[in-house]
Amino acid sequence: MIRITIKWLTLTAAIMVTSYLVDGISVDGILSAFLAAAVLGILNVFLRPIALILTLPVNIISLGLFTFVINAFMLIITSKLIPGFNVNGFWAAVFGSLLISIVSWLISIFAAEKVSIKNAKSNVNPEYIDLENKGEDKWE
Repeated sequence: MIRITIKWLTLTAAIMVTSYLVDGISVDGILSAFLAAAVLGILNVFLRPIALILTLPVNIISLGLFTFVINAFMLIITSKLIPGFNVNGFWAAVFGSLLISIVSWLISIFAAEKVSIKNAKSNVNPEYIDLENKGEDKWE
């Protein structure tokens, strides 16, 4: 549950940053950004994989560049569903989806780095359990 919340907040921050940097994208407030992040996340989980499979031949021919078009359409669909989140035009959606991906990636890298530093300080490796054989198939 915490991972989903962190991803949601990361996507919300990415949408807010993108609305400041791309002229064709606007967000009326933080609530609109939260709702847009939720809807965009849901679309990316359920609709995007179907779209990627259906457009696989075009995506292969374009060497994966058609994925940007799919991401842009996800952003446009989100703007149609959420009042207060507006995407004006296809190219604004393409640049916005690219920027949202980059900002989300950067934020998640910094968040993952802090978690790694925290785990390194604790001297606990969750993937390794030290057991000692006490004989007769008993381990402690």
